[in-house]
Amino acid sequence: MRCEKGKVYLVGAGPGDPQLLTVKALRLMETADVVVYDRLVSAEVLQLVATSVARIYVGKACGDHTLNQREIDRVLIDQARSGRGVVRLKGGDPFIFGRGGEEALALAAAGIDFEVVPGITAAQACAAYAGIPLTHRGLAHGIQFVSGHRKNNDRLRIDPATLSDVGQTLVIYMGLETLPQVVAQVLAAGREAQTPAAIIEHGTLARQRMFVTTLGRLSAEAKLRAVEAPALIVIGKVVSLADSLDWFLPTIEQGRQCYG
Repeated sequence: MRCEKGKVYLVGAGPGDPQLLTVKALRLMETADVVVYDRLVSAEVLQLVATSVARIYVGKACGDHTLNQREIDRVLIDQARSGRGVVRLKGGDPFIFGRGGEEALALAAAGIDFEVVPGITAAQACAAYAGIPLTHRGLAHGIQFVSGHRKNNDRLRIDPATLSDVGQTLVIYMGLETLPQVVAQVLAAGREAQTPAAIIEHGTLARQRMFVTTLGRLSAEAKLRAVEAPALIVIGKVVSLADSLDWFLPTIEQGRQCYG
């Protein structure tokens, strides 16, 4: 599949492992005129972008934005109006905490043709690579995806009803900076301090690290182990299955450290 000229493709790059890219994403990356990419797109994925394709980095980290969102929207619009086939490459899935909806609205308002190419989101892939099924009969009947970050760094407030159902696995994106607040709100919502919890750092990549602990000790473990972003937080009974189902780290000869 070739990129059409004057069109923007909002493409999910997945969680990092390039083997988890969709066939469509890979073909577009190979045939685009320009790739506009985020900080969370792994180096391993970027290696698959054709050398003939121009690259524009628009990554954002907490407190360190290369461009603001309005400026990123303008880059996409200008590149498309110049007649280029544009791949907007985003970590995970464009429509799950990826601001893909905001960019799609900007493109639509500007009259730019666009297409959304879904990607595997971090919750699915990182949990699977850590041996944690997000749902499991008798342990979890549902999942909640929660952002640990708010627009303009507003105070984090999570609806207690979102957190209180012990039959639902909680997956926290972008939660390292606000982890003490997240833990406090989950405990206040009624979850027990001994609830199993995991931190998965650099999920799906060879440098993946996982720490299994409890909800009550989660913040302390993150600090003790110097966990760095990107990291995913999983809270719920299903985390207890990681001991039996951990399959990925042994394959890269890296021992998983488990703390109770």
